[in-house]
This record gives sequence, structure tokens and C-alpha cells, in this order.
Amino acid sequence: MSHTRSSMVLATFVLLLVMSGLEVQGQTSTCGVTFFASIIQLIPCRPAVVPFSPIPPSETCCTALKALGQPCLCTLVSGPPISGVDRNMAMQLPDKCNANFEPCSIMN
Repeated sequence: MSHTRSSMVLATFVLLLVMSGLEVQGQTSTCGVTFFASIIQLIPCRPAVVPFSPIPPSETCCTALKALGQPCLCTLVSGPPISGVDRNMAMQLPDKCNANFEPCSIMN
């Protein structure tokens, strides 16, 4: 039932983002969607970015990642923490999905 708990944590986080109205603004990237919309689009990638996950990204994940684009992925991995998501694993998604993305420069 760990999967159900993870889904509840993600749903709670997403709800908090909606309520806070957090958007991707003031970034040097050209991500044209909100932080919230980026998270929603990459939900198929969740199993591949949970800490200690041995699951490779699915074809659905890779398709979503490529459609979202490198600027939005970089905004996600350098933005606020996302509960249950390993940022290092998220930054490996482009290589695992054979996406031709430049590496993200993470600002802490």
C-alpha cells in the first residue's frame, strides 16, 4: 500500500501548488507552462524518480518528458522540493529516455 501513500502525498503537494498559485516566472528558461502543469505532465515518470527506485522510465514517461522539454524539467528540478522525488534521478531522465537535452544547472 506504499503506492497509495505516495499517490496521496503527490496529490496533497499538487493541491498545495494549485492553492498557492505557484507559476514558473522570472526564470531564465523558456518553459511556457506553470510549475503545477509541469508536475502533472510528468506524473507518468513518478515510478522512475522515487528514491531508491529500480524502475526505468516508461515509454509514456519518456514521451511526456520530451513533450515538456528541457527548460521545464530544469525548472522542476531546481524549484521547490517535491515530496518523494529524487532530484538526481529526475535529472537522469533525459539520458534514460534518449532525449537530446542539455544538462540542467541547479541553483540552490
